[in-house]
Amino acid sequence: MKPIVRFAPSPTGKLHIGGARVALFNYLFAKKYNGEYLLRIEDTDLQRSKNKYKDQICDSLKWLGLKWDKDIFIQSRNISRHKSAIDQLLLSGKAYKCFATKEELDLIRKKSNSYSYPGIWRDRPKKDILIEENKNKPFSVRLKTPQEGETSFLDKVYGKITVKNSEIDDFILARSDVNRSPVYNLVVTVDDHDMNITHVIRGEDHISNTIKQILLFKSLDWSIPEYVHLPMILGSNGERLSKRHGATGVQSYQKMGYQPEGILNYLAFLGWSPGTEEEIMKLDRLIETFDLDQIQKKSAIFDEKKLNWISGQHLSTQSAKQIFDDIKGIDTKWGNSYHDKYILSVIDLLKSRMNSIVQLIDNSSYFFEDLTLYDQTMIKKVWKKDTSSLVVSYMKIIVKTEEWNSYNLEERTKSYMKQYDIGFGKLMKPIRFILCGVLNGPPLFEIMELLGKDVFIKKVENALEVI
Repeated sequence: MKPIVRFAPSPTGKLHIGGARVALFNYLFAKKYNGEYLLRIEDTDLQRSKNKYKDQICDSLKWLGLKWDKDIFIQSRNISRHKSAIDQLLLSGKAYKCFATKEELDLIRKKSNSYSYPGIWRDRPKKDILIEENKNKPFSVRLKTPQEGETSFLDKVYGKITVKNSEIDDFILARSDVNRSPVYNLVVTVDDHDMNITHVIRGEDHISNTIKQILLFKSLDWSIPEYVHLPMILGSNGERLSKRHGATGVQSYQKMGYQPEGILNYLAFLGWSPGTEEEIMKLDRLIETFDLDQIQKKSAIFDEKKLNWISGQHLSTQSAKQIFDDIKGIDTKWGNSYHDKYILSVIDLLKSRMNSIVQLIDNSSYFFEDLTLYDQTMIKKVWKKDTSSLVVSYMKIIVKTEEWNSYNLEERTKSYMKQYDIGFGKLMKPIRFILCGVLNGPPLFEIMELLGKDVFIKKVENALEVI
């Protein structure tokens, strides 16, 4: 049987890293076994659900390359079906109406020093129920959970999970509001059944919900899907990942110019291992190697340094043309006054040293702009009493290079330094500083070649006036 899975976000906020990982694991599992990966928008919380968040979630999934199969399932459009399932449970005697008010329950719980539902309407005679109904008194609907035995399921990650039925309240299926709104566990169970979901892959924070949903599946005589609960993603401090740990929204990383395949690669390794030494994987390879049995129980730590490294690895393998196209989507003015050939050369020179497109943009300014200000702290590090005269002497020699390429520039420079017994750092650090304004970057002679002789002369002359 081919698997049918679903990613079921609530449109009450933007898609975050944790949600993206859940979507990815569902996608990988479905594609590995030629199954279906469905998207369900759980928008029954009408007050908090917003169309802008639904659109953002969909856009983020598309950007990541996790396009769903079939039409989006909108949960709020299935309310009548949810209510019919509740009616079915009431008719079969597996659920009941509870007319207890919040005030009544609070008083009972205070006296008993227990927050458990006391079951005061569980076995009331029909006449008592009719009396309350005739008064048009509001009521909730509760599941009549078994009071003996236990409920268990075999989780693909955590193994067998068992809960004594005596520890499970008669939980609410429909609220006592005007609309008798069906609650989360009921609607999820109904939708999973109607969508023919075979495997539910979601965060471990849903384990308690799983027990309740299994009870509902049994009460409705429906087949129970298999469950896979993923470990939590924690920040570096060991606490649940949140905004204080930095950017956690997928859209934030998109705006920062991270590559989607790099994001997917990193997310896949949060709580999963391919069982090989491979660290850099494109989506097709992730699908090929993905195995639910390789998901780890231990919570995953979000490591932004590792994300940056993986993202950089993916960026370095992309063509300059592809990266340039992506840059246009972020900064339409970048490199505007330069020929495409020059721009592509700049990208090729920088891409292997960058983690994201935005970082590439930020670190490429010296290829397009004249430096007018130099960092005073750096000047003190590289500029000595004889540096100016040394730079002038070097420029007179290096500009005589007929074929201005990195090989010839390096050979002539080595010859010059050997002739005058000059250390590499003494000369090259100031030259790099003059050209780039920083002390680190791509190979210096490749920078010189790309800038060209005229720009090199101009930058040196300008620096000698400014510094």
